[in-house]
Amino acid sequence: MDGREGPLTASLRFRLSLWISAAILIGAAFAGLYSYMAATAEAHRGQDTQLRQVGYLISRLDAVPASPMAREKAGDVDFDARLVVRFIDAPGTRLPEPERPPRFARSLPDGLQTVAIANETWRVFVRTNAKGVRVAVAQQTAVRDAAARASALRTAMPILFLGPVLVLLATLLVRTMFLPLQRLAVQLGKRREHDLGQLDPMPLPSEVWPFVGEINKLIARTARALALQRRFIADAAHELRSPMTAMSLQAERLAATDMPDEARARLGALSAGLARTRILLDQLLTLARAQEGGGEPLTQVPLQKAIQEAFEDLVALAEAKGIDLGMVGDADASVAGRAMDIRILVKNLVDNAIRYTPVGGRVDIGVTATDEHIVLDVDDTGPGIAPDERERVFDPFYRVLGSGEIGSGLGLAITASIVGRIGATIALLDRPDGVRGLRARVVFPGRAIRIASAGSGSPGPAPARS
Repeated sequence: MDGREGPLTASLRFRLSLWISAAILIGAAFAGLYSYMAATAEAHRGQDTQLRQVGYLISRLDAVPASPMAREKAGDVDFDARLVVRFIDAPGTRLPEPERPPRFARSLPDGLQTVAIANETWRVFVRTNAKGVRVAVAQQTAVRDAAARASALRTAMPILFLGPVLVLLATLLVRTMFLPLQRLAVQLGKRREHDLGQLDPMPLPSEVWPFVGEINKLIARTARALALQRRFIADAAHELRSPMTAMSLQAERLAATDMPDEARARLGALSAGLARTRILLDQLLTLARAQEGGGEPLTQVPLQKAIQEAFEDLVALAEAKGIDLGMVGDADASVAGRAMDIRILVKNLVDNAIRYTPVGGRVDIGVTATDEHIVLDVDDTGPGIAPDERERVFDPFYRVLGSGEIGSGLGLAITASIVGRIGATIALLDRPDGVRGLRARVVFPGRAIRIASAGSGSPGPAPARS
């Protein structure tokens, strides 16, 4: 409860629903109370009118009924409403007392009045006609009040019932009004890392448009800053390539000359450093291209073709280390992306597997194609990566200590950038067969695949093993 209290009270939808519901309930309570009181007063006025009408009707008699039986018959007009009629002594006359209560005093004045008789309270209307006949029409106040309350409740109940209904409707309406904002949040959550497109304010309420406009300006500024950063990295790497190439050529020419062994050893270290720097510059350029938002539409790229081109580029490195490099199975499929990106993705994964696999090891590349997704697995027999470092290795310039391999720490960062842009996922896993090593798995989205027959569209078969 404590964990939810903060976000709940901070919710604009909750506060709107709360205040609207409170206003509706308070309004319904006041309206119901006023209707109840007004209906009660109206019922009492109607009852008084009924007493007057009956009184005027009885007073039209020319004389008081002579016999007690006749007076009793005229007296009990309405037993359900407890409405009774009594004849009162006129001046100079003396009527016998009625057999049943109530018995009204002859001193009651004409008109409406409330009198107490014994333990009961009566509302009485007294009238004297031109012949001197005095008649009293009475009704118990308890009966009057009960009838008035029943009538008032029938009037107020619809209002009181409407209050909760309006609260429910208001809550549903507020929830409906906030649905565009929730949909926008879901869309933003599904955006890929490099998607910096503008938000469309049209489906949203106009009150939110200024806020969305400022968000769009912030997105535009962020996109410009990232573009400048990528441009700076690309320009710096490009500018450094020429002097690095010249220095490499000079080092090669110097190596062809006669020099002492100590100088040749130092020249070898210099050449290795130049080679690492050239690799770093090439990967910086590749990373800058990979991180571009790219207006270029995605196309269907044959995965087996990308694997074959990676084999052609890296087979010499594998042979130099005596590594058995091949493809497991003959499944082929096309994935959505840019052809250059898919080639770089596959090449980086295979290159890493070869570099970190010891001499005489094995690297297997497998493709699993289904109707739902395509999975690319690159298995090696190297030392693997500790589980707590498998996420860190995708950060730029991060390298696992103690590997002893030459590199810049950008290969997997480039791969992760490409994977994020095409909507795929990448993970580093233990090999399922229990063999020491690492499995790099890329899962391409199912909505972007097209299953193809083995070898279709492929310029030639890659080295394969069953």
